[in-house]
Amino acid sequence: MFDWNRSCSYDEQQKRRFHTTARLRLKKLAAELALPPGSFDLRSNKAGIAVSGEVTLHHDRAYIQVGQFGLSSGHGILIRTCKGRKDYSGGANHFVSLSMLDDIPALAAAVRAVTGVGREEAIPASRYAA
Repeated sequence: MFDWNRSCSYDEQQKRRFHTTARLRLKKLAAELALPPGSFDLRSNKAGIAVSGEVTLHHDRAYIQVGQFGLSSGHGILIRTCKGRKDYSGGANHFVSLSMLDDIPALAAAVRAVTGVGREEAIPASRYAA
């Protein structure tokens, strides 16, 4: 299991692993949310030597960013709504723990709760009225 709380500061190898692992987990999140190909971007910004940088999944209606910007608070995943992939400020910020990257269904539930994205796919067809 990846240690999300091990600092990437001044540790290029840890930063590389952080970005690689976070990208893979965000790809799994996109699949869990049933996001159609082409409806989202996956970006990685390694930033400077003293910080982790961030990995971002930017959908047409959701913005999810992973970084070590909240290690002292235990938060490292930002979730918010947005209006298109050119909207970088979006709705209110919601933060969850980096450890949620180890539980993709729970992270997907948090994303659905904040943004509504993927909600339609999560409701079984049997629940709809005929």
